[in-house]
Amino acid sequence: MDLHNIGRKIKEARLGNKKTQQQIADECGISKSMLSKIENGQTSSAVATLSKISEALEVPLAWVLDDHPETDIVMLPKAERQFTVGNESMGYSYELLANRSKFSSIEPTIVHVTPKDDNLRHEPYTHSQEEFIYILDGSIYLLYDGEKHFMEAGDSAYFKGTKPHLFVPVENKEAKVLTIFIS
Repeated sequence: MDLHNIGRKIKEARLGNKKTQQQIADECGISKSMLSKIENGQTSSAVATLSKISEALEVPLAWVLDDHPETDIVMLPKAERQFTVGNESMGYSYELLANRSKFSSIEPTIVHVTPKDDNLRHEPYTHSQEEFIYILDGSIYLLYDGEKHFMEAGDSAYFKGTKPHLFVPVENKEAKVLTIFIS
């Protein structure tokens, strides 16, 4: 998905809610200039920032990120999925698994955690959704509310996104984490 489509959806939702860029920026703790750049597809943004924006606009993050048409059933073969957001400096890439509706309360994704030597992300995230994670491949440290938890393939956790958290790579290979955001 390109940045212009993400920006278009954010702007569409903002105008639909009759809010100004300044109102949304203030609510999300970002500058109006940053929001403008996001809306115009001029910059990528951390998933935590996009999550805060989607919250302020009362739309699910998956709707903002996905460009598939809304239907009663979503079939998404592996070959058609794309990494939608992220780069090495953010510490992950984010792959949407399905998006039934912009009003859905569940957002299934796969988070690809950048290998240890390339991962530059050290600041934890917060968001309002609850989060379920299942380690598909590799291992991570889940930093959650000041505590460090080792997790490897087959391990799972369920937690409140309002507490600071971060996936930190353990090894110098990518880890894959099934993540389900629940509103």
